[in-house]
Amino acid sequence: MADYHWFEVCGIELEYMIVDRDTLDVRPWADKLLQAAAGELTSDYVDGPITWSNELALHVIELKSTEPVRSLAGVAQDFQRSIRHLNDVAAEFNACLLPTGMHPWMDPDRELQLWPHDSSVIYEAFNRIFDCRGHGWANLQSMHINLPFGNAEEFGRLHAAIRLLLPLLPGLACSSPIAGGRRTGFLDYRMEVYRQNSAKIPQVAGVIVPEPVFHPDDYQQQIFQPMYQAIAPYDPDGILQYPFLNARGAIARFDRGSIEIRVIDTQEQPAADLAIAALVVETLQQLTAETWTPFQAQCQLPTEGLAAVFRAGLRGGELAMIEDAEYLRQFGWSNGPCTLQALWRHLVDSAAQPTSRLSGLGDDPQSTPAADRQPLERILQQGPLARRILAATSSVDGEENAKLGDVDAVVPERLRSVYRQLAACLADGHSFPAEPLA
Repeated sequence: MADYHWFEVCGIELEYMIVDRDTLDVRPWADKLLQAAAGELTSDYVDGPITWSNELALHVIELKSTEPVRSLAGVAQDFQRSIRHLNDVAAEFNACLLPTGMHPWMDPDRELQLWPHDSSVIYEAFNRIFDCRGHGWANLQSMHINLPFGNAEEFGRLHAAIRLLLPLLPGLACSSPIAGGRRTGFLDYRMEVYRQNSAKIPQVAGVIVPEPVFHPDDYQQQIFQPMYQAIAPYDPDGILQYPFLNARGAIARFDRGSIEIRVIDTQEQPAADLAIAALVVETLQQLTAETWTPFQAQCQLPTEGLAAVFRAGLRGGELAMIEDAEYLRQFGWSNGPCTLQALWRHLVDSAAQPTSRLSGLGDDPQSTPAADRQPLERILQQGPLARRILAATSSVDGEENAKLGDVDAVVPERLRSVYRQLAACLADGHSFPAEPLA
């Protein structure tokens, strides 16, 4: 993306679990599926506008934009077509893809298998230093949004805008309320465990919300160099002395001229992912255009206050409250404390008048699923996917949970039934639950 200016293009990545078609247990077969599709062992398979790639865990496969796109309109269709192709390949192994941010009953301590082929030395280094067993490394799937910057000024303004918006994203996109067969007490448990997975070396992830750094030189000095110095005693061969070590919720890739947003849980179908991506792009454009506050004001908010909003959203999802008036002012909200849900409704309404063609929101909604507001309306009316999953797995009278001896446990049969529906949503391209909005 190094040759692009901001909002000229965008790159999308979606991660999915490979599971047994009958039991939905994870299957470490990413290499098998890539080899079956390509005819040879490979870490990347180009499926037209979508490319399939490996990840750290062998049961996870990533689908990403083969080339940066100039509009998100129609991109959901490209992903849906490629998912059908990948599911056809997986069917040869009696496997399929499963969406959402986490597998609901995987035992990562026992079931993790690392990618053993090219680039395995990197994954082995992460495992040696951090021990990649555990949910924060082995069990997490997300959407990444990659946005370019063309010079130092664009980087600073884009980084400031992303830093403000990032705390709100769990309230819109959380889809990981269950792990180990239990309700976790968080709607975005993926990010709750992710934010702690590098605690051994805190400089690697910080507090997830990036520090107030708005120039490439300052980023090198204040983020990259302390991170590299902190990990050096554990990494004598310098295997991880690269920007990919950065585990913040948004990371600067100066080698690519882009910033990658990483805190968005994978949804039940690409149309929902791309609707969220379109809203994110539109809101960032409003922020960088100084629609509500000037750039200098955006730079002033302290990191810990932003991180507090972020952590509240991980637990409470769309019902988490924001009381910081100065933070709310950055989004044009002046009506006192509000929930994340209310603020997102305000931002959806603000995005109704798109600022460019990149988001796809200005195109014909009849032909561009990325511009379709229905996934956003479902999220705003029925709650984010995590809320809907909890509703679908809830016990009627608690007797079954009492039998399990754990009030937070989910009856295994119900859990498998709900996630089988989610696998069908991904395969067929429809929302969860399947009923139309009233």
